[in-house]
Amino acid sequence: MASSLTKDSAGITRGETAFFGHPRGLATLFLTEMWERFSYYGMRALLVYYLVSGGADAAAGSQGGGLAMTAATATAIYSVYVSMVYLMAMPGGWFGDRVWGARKTVTIAGAVIMVGHLCLALPGQALFFAGLALVAVGSGLLKANISTMVGHLYDGPEDPRRDGGFTLFYIGINLGAFAAPFVIGTVGKEFNWHLGFALAAVGMGLGLLQFLLGTRHLSPESSVVPNPLSPEERRTILLKASGAALATAAFYGAVVALGAFTLNWALVPLTLAGLIIPVAVLVRIKRDRELSSTEQSKMNGYIWFFVAAAVFWMIYDQGGSTLSLFADDKTAGSVLGFEFSATWFQSLNPLFVMALAPVFAWLWLWLARKNQEPNTIVKFAMGLVLVGASFFVFIVPMAMAGDGTKVSPMWLVSIYMIQTIGELCLSPVGLSVTTKMAPQKYASQMMGVWFLAVTAGDCATSLLSLGGVDLNGTGIIAMEASLAVVAGLAVYMYRKKVQTLMGNVH
Repeated sequence: MASSLTKDSAGITRGETAFFGHPRGLATLFLTEMWERFSYYGMRALLVYYLVSGGADAAAGSQGGGLAMTAATATAIYSVYVSMVYLMAMPGGWFGDRVWGARKTVTIAGAVIMVGHLCLALPGQALFFAGLALVAVGSGLLKANISTMVGHLYDGPEDPRRDGGFTLFYIGINLGAFAAPFVIGTVGKEFNWHLGFALAAVGMGLGLLQFLLGTRHLSPESSVVPNPLSPEERRTILLKASGAALATAAFYGAVVALGAFTLNWALVPLTLAGLIIPVAVLVRIKRDRELSSTEQSKMNGYIWFFVAAAVFWMIYDQGGSTLSLFADDKTAGSVLGFEFSATWFQSLNPLFVMALAPVFAWLWLWLARKNQEPNTIVKFAMGLVLVGASFFVFIVPMAMAGDGTKVSPMWLVSIYMIQTIGELCLSPVGLSVTTKMAPQKYASQMMGVWFLAVTAGDCATSLLSLGGVDLNGTGIIAMEASLAVVAGLAVYMYRKKVQTLMGNVH
């Protein structure tokens, strides 16, 4: 297999192309991300069920051995966990850029994730929450850097293989997410919780092993620290981090010593941080006087997209909490006599993404050729209206199950499909518009800002749960659906104003 590098007539570097016409290193990153997503989504498929198992909110016949929490507490924990994964993407990118470099950061992240899943595989509530924290930190570190390494494989944005490479990489994400609920979900929920969590650790271990074996195929650039900390910066950061850690430890130590500690002492601060940090980051960028008037205008326009995305993810991410609990308790677990685990519903989204993403890519191109493709603003509005519509549909099976009737699984299939169509309208264009509207000074940080919209949305869900709102009630579902639809209509009605703020971005 040739490994020499040559340049073609266009001046593009051509290297070893052993993975569907792409650099061999893409296979390494494809499999790393696939196994990491396998472990992440497998554990996520079990999380809410494990938290409520054995309690009053658990479905009849469900295995015991869980933490016997209420549905509200389980939803709050789930939402905080998911929000922290995305919140950690920003410091994860910082570590890759300034401390370890992308390759070393991904290696450390994989090891942290694997240890986290092993903690989940051991009995004990303290180890369980320690495991959740480790998986969240590791996932944030890995998520921020592995995509950067994919870009390193190509000779700049002009390389015609670049977009196709990211498409293949995205397929790896969804393959892992699709398989996980069938394997980890079924084993964990139907047989033994801790064995399921152990399988997630095995999955990450396989991903880490093949990453280490395949690093020779990666770009040397992935080992470089682009903007290393100076010794003085390093000392300052270590002092501040040590001070914050000691202050936190002293505070919680005092709370525990006084016998006042409850789970809310951890959940409420994390939830508030997940709401305050995104706002603080946007305010900091907006108040930067070095930004030009054009960049300031674009940031004003971007805030519309950010708020819209937060509303979208607030509803969408309940697919792993509110919808999961409904699937287990009030949805028939068989089709034509074939019985299946409720965790299998978590495979619907990645399945629909893989099936529908090429269709949407073709549709937008077809409409563009006819000069009829909706612009970014309209696509955002469509995504919000669709995710709201999915919860309006959800009200119907909720009403049908009110007397204890088990509803058809096709209700949830329909809801997940509508949400996936909404995701395909909003998520890809959100990533694109983030890069287009980013001020030059913050070009490398804005992708992390986009992920903060997920953090804010999930923390809004957690805050509702912690505030005593029953997210499994028809009233709150109708309210959330209405909020999303109204937000979508507002974005559409003010599209000309938003387009003006966006300037030359279309």
